Amino acid sequence: MRLLLIGDIVGKPGRKIVCQAVRGLVAREQIDLVVANAENVAGGSGLTPSNYDELVAAGVQAITLGDHIYRRQAIIRILETRSNIVKPANYPAEAPGKNVAVVKTAADIPVAVISLIGRVFMKPADCPFTAIDQILKSLDEKIKVILVDMHAEATSDKQLMGRFLDGRVSAVLGTHTHVPTADETILPGGTAFQCDVGMTGPYDSILGRRFDRVLKTTRTFSPTPFDVATGDVRLSGTLVDVDPATGRATAIRRLCLLEEEAVDLANASIPS
Repeated sequence: MRLLLIGDIVGKPGRKIVCQAVRGLVAREQIDLVVANAENVAGGSGLTPSNYDELVAAGVQAITLGDHIYRRQAIIRILETRSNIVKPANYPAEAPGKNVAVVKTAADIPVAVISLIGRVFMKPADCPFTAIDQILKSLDEKIKVILVDMHAEATSDKQLMGRFLDGRVSAVLGTHTHVPTADETILPGGTAFQCDVGMTGPYDSILGRRFDRVLKTTRTFSPTPFDVATGDVRLSGTLVDVDPATGRATAIRRLCLLEEEAVDLANASIPS
């Protein structure tokens, strides 16, 4: 079976390319489950209920979030009532949202989707190693396919989690830093790993924001609104092939889709 994790979707440009491309991508790449990190969907920070509905309607089957999870208060209702969206599992138990989402593919294969947040250069959070240990112990033993979104700033945080979970989950894929890394691999125990799957949004930018605004504030300390940029929109993510009987990864591949390719996929998916 094949899983796709779409990296940090940024603002309206990111939402648009996801909505254009996902159904065509699923058909072209024979994808069984689409997961997306959506913490930057609403104007570059947070997620709204309407954004959630838009992504699900586009074919995203599970949603992970990170440190911007609660930027839009209205999303709390979705976090508390929907089963396919998760908070970082090492947030406090009292924080709104679920620690794990179990989503079934069209072939009725259950997949556990989990988000963890790093602690190096990030706001304080509970121990991600303890949190994932507890979740794995609580999962039904019939669930073999497990995808972990490691939302962290430091590559060391992500690499350590990959090694810690090697042989215990199907994939540990990083998000948050928005720059795709070329270190995709399958670790010795059969876990697919990559430090960062990249950003889905405008690449003519600084991490999705207008570079002129970011540059001015960086050079002068004068505050400016970090508006979402618009140019060179791409969909970035990572495909992982998994043996559903064992949960072990058999292949991993980076994906980068340009705007014109997304338009072609959108046109191809329209019934004639």
